[in-house]
Amino acid sequence: MVVEILKPFGPSILKVTIPDEIVSEMNKYVDHLMLNTDKIASLDHGKYLEGNVKREFRLDVEFMKKIKWVEFLASSCQKWLLEGHNISIKKFEIIASWIIQQYKNDYNPIHYHSGQISGVGYLKVPENMGKPTQTGKKNNHNGKLVLIDGSKKFLCDPTFVVTPRKGDFYFFPSYMMHTVYPFNDTNEERRSVSFNAKIDEDAARIR
Repeated sequence: MVVEILKPFGPSILKVTIPDEIVSEMNKYVDHLMLNTDKIASLDHGKYLEGNVKREFRLDVEFMKKIKWVEFLASSCQKWLLEGHNISIKKFEIIASWIIQQYKNDYNPIHYHSGQISGVGYLKVPENMGKPTQTGKKNNHNGKLVLIDGSKKFLCDPTFVVTPRKGDFYFFPSYMMHTVYPFNDTNEERRSVSFNAKIDEDAARIR
């Protein structure tokens, strides 16, 4: 597995690629689930989350086992902490993993997660997420994830902007504030998967 450990500011961030077969299985699972409103309702996770988005629902435990989702997350996290921070962990306990279906004008306000380790990856990304309302803007953050740490200082940018790409997955400390901007000019879905997890308490205290 090729991993890329990013450290744009204080804490490091891990970027990996979700195996194609897992992306495919997750998309099939979600598409099939959309035909079963009762099942979707039973898995609803939106009431526990901050997002102002179309739909958020938990991944079924049996499905996660089938595609070896937790194994992928655990092995990636172990590699990140060991290679990036010389921290060895034995415990990797999923609190929850869920799907986010975001459409135009949906957004996720600034928030943080529970546990010690969280992450987000992309299953579907609109080809075009629109232009800024004003012309001539240098940056276009439509549909992007922004991770935030601290405040702006000389030679230190407190934000890290992620342009979503299908298959990309980012791990970060659960306390890290972040937000997802809305997008426009498309009826396509931006589909992502997130998780929260607990690790060894002693390891989580190491600095």
